Amino acid sequence: MEKQKVADLIRAERFIPVVRVATTQEALDVADALKAGGARLIEVTFTVRGALEVIRELRQKFEDEIVLGAGTVLNTESAHDALLAGAEFLVSPVLDMDVVRFAKESNRVVIPGAMTPTEILNAWRAGADMVKVFPAGRLGGPEYIKSVRGPLPDIPLVPTGGVDLKSAALYIKAGATALGIGGELVDKKAVAEKKFDRISKSTKAFIKAIREAK
Repeated sequence: MEKQKVADLIRAERFIPVVRVATTQEALDVADALKAGGARLIEVTFTVRGALEVIRELRQKFEDEIVLGAGTVLNTESAHDALLAGAEFLVSPVLDMDVVRFAKESNRVVIPGAMTPTEILNAWRAGADMVKVFPAGRLGGPEYIKSVRGPLPDIPLVPTGGVDLKSAALYIKAGATALGIGGELVDKKAVAEKKFDRISKSTKAFIKAIREAK
């Protein structure tokens, strides 16, 4: 998918499920559950064992039905490998200028991480398509996003970390462009018990909450 279409989809869906589990098989099962729940975007983090294999398998399985992203991208080598595997956007918990530059040169969406207004502005000026605000919950939640958007209204923010079902709508109302949601969506107990239908139900609930908050 073209870069602009990926960015447009993120803005339209406002929901980026983050897969951060222990094994390759768990990641594949979780991805199936997310898609069954209606997710159109899935971020697979490099903390997953065999993350590149997961991205490749999901790309082959879902083709254009799901837009895949790679998360926890900390260097250009990982970014390069992720794109080769089939990722169409890159996410990082930090601001690495080389990763942002590489993504721009590769014509791919990049969402680096930042905490402070200064970091957020630097990420935007470096060429970020959106800026991941992490860890959003620890920083003050929706009120922090609202405060940052006061002086920086034109920078699209993607709060991640601590976004749960109760706060999702509040983040959207505070001006978030999209939400990155991991542990609050992919319940560890459900994964351990292989009750992936719970994750599908949670996905539907998040999508409903986000859409109703628009």
